[in-house]
Amino acid sequence: MPRWEPQASDRLREAALELFLAHGFDNVTVAQITERAGLTRRTFSRYFADKRDVLFAGSEELPGVLADAVGRADPALAPFDAMLSALAEVGDLLADRVQHAAERRAIVEASPELQERGRTKFAEATRALGAALGQRGAEEATAALLAPVGAAIFWAAFDRWARQPGGASLADHIRETAAELAASMQPVARPANSGRIPS
Repeated sequence: MPRWEPQASDRLREAALELFLAHGFDNVTVAQITERAGLTRRTFSRYFADKRDVLFAGSEELPGVLADAVGRADPALAPFDAMLSALAEVGDLLADRVQHAAERRAIVEASPELQERGRTKFAEATRALGAALGQRGAEEATAALLAPVGAAIFWAAFDRWARQPGGASLADHIRETAAELAASMQPVARPANSGRIPS
């Protein structure tokens, strides 16, 4: 019968984050993580596939969660608004589950390997959003255009939220990021005499 180890996954995650921050992701081994946490390699394997999984555990659920939220959005909403509503809904959900976001962000930024893993997660989320928009009836070209925009809004907002712990909610950052994007696409007003040749 396996020995019960209270909060084992949290202990492993905290030990890993401390070691990653102190020594760099590439310089830390699973053995060092388990030793720091006072647990065994078998216990580590029960919760995480490898040391990268300590930082990305649970992220495999995100594409499906995003797609479900897009599908639940008000049918009367236009594709972009439905996607934005879904992103905000998932943002609130994710914020309650993510711990040590600022530390995780710093570790990922310092490792090309982890950045590549992050790009893979971005691509998976993008595909899920595109498929969900298509199921709502969006034209294929529209879904293909909006999905990467939605994924970019989500990750940019997540990055802002991680930089400002205790500040605005992740959902608020998502709405703010989307509003900034929309404002940046507004035409710039030209002076009344623009284009005239001076006499």
